[in-house]
Amino acid sequence: MRQVYISGAAAVSAFGFAWRGLAGHAGFGASRQLAASHGEVMASEVPPIPADIDVDARARKLMAHPARLAAVALRLALADARWTAAQREQAALYLGVGASGCSMSELTRMLAASIAEHAFSLERFGGAGLAACNPLFAFQLMNNFTLCHGAILNGTGGPNGAFYSRGTGTVAALAEAHWLVQSGECGTALAGGADSALHPVTWTQLDAAGYPARGLVPAEGAGLLALSACADGALATLDAVSFHSARAWERNADLVLNEARDDTFVVLAPWGSEARTRLGNRAALDVSRALGDALAAAPALAWCVALDLIRTGRCRRAVVFSSGIDGGLGIARFGSVA
Repeated sequence: MRQVYISGAAAVSAFGFAWRGLAGHAGFGASRQLAASHGEVMASEVPPIPADIDVDARARKLMAHPARLAAVALRLALADARWTAAQREQAALYLGVGASGCSMSELTRMLAASIAEHAFSLERFGGAGLAACNPLFAFQLMNNFTLCHGAILNGTGGPNGAFYSRGTGTVAALAEAHWLVQSGECGTALAGGADSALHPVTWTQLDAAGYPARGLVPAEGAGLLALSACADGALATLDAVSFHSARAWERNADLVLNEARDDTFVVLAPWGSEARTRLGNRAALDVSRALGDALAAAPALAWCVALDLIRTGRCRRAVVFSSGIDGGLGIARFGSVA
């Protein structure tokens, strides 16, 4: 089995559009996206995307907001990795994705046309409802297109998969990419996540389930690691990836203690107070206190923080423990190449 190296990375977050320096970011502000529907909600929101890294206006019409964030992050990660055209074309791509985060205006028209006798009618939805919106709305509505749009725009043609994620699925995406490179199935692979907790429907669901009252601060973003079997110009190593369901973690409560070695810097990415208590390592950097919880993107942003810590010399090894609202546990180990 081969050593897996990190050739590049990308992070799109409230900090901006760089992964370097991400470990030093802190602070929340009132969400622009939720102001009309929910009033003032403190959140971690991505700033306006600069035109020179954004997707073009025509492509944006087909994209849900998380897909746009993913496409920008993929473009940045490929630029950071400096892969050849052949490496880019053959690169695998595995992404943790959340709900679609589609256009509210299109969604409202579709639902309004699907009401019969003051209730949602599946029959009307299949006729008048679908006819009320643009057929291209499907490309916003399907959450696997969070991956597809970016792959098409950036020319990645290797194996790929979108993992629905509320935390653990994103770690599964990294594990798949890590295995492909480690086993020799692929020479290059990208893995990460993109999502937004700031869509009005998503935030309504989270609020109804009581997550804000239990410490969740909504966020959005995208993070990607570019993996390779080549050590030339590598930023760090990705040494191991594992993930555990909520039930498995409950059966083995010592998973975190067993993985947190004395010589390893610990990075935590818990969704809120309950997950933070379960992770329970005080000598750690808690990414969620700075960046909130971006659902499927949260683990990937934490990996970028760990990479930043290694590259700035704050540690030689780092382990990221992530725990999203699905209750699972993700573990990713990183090392220095120097």
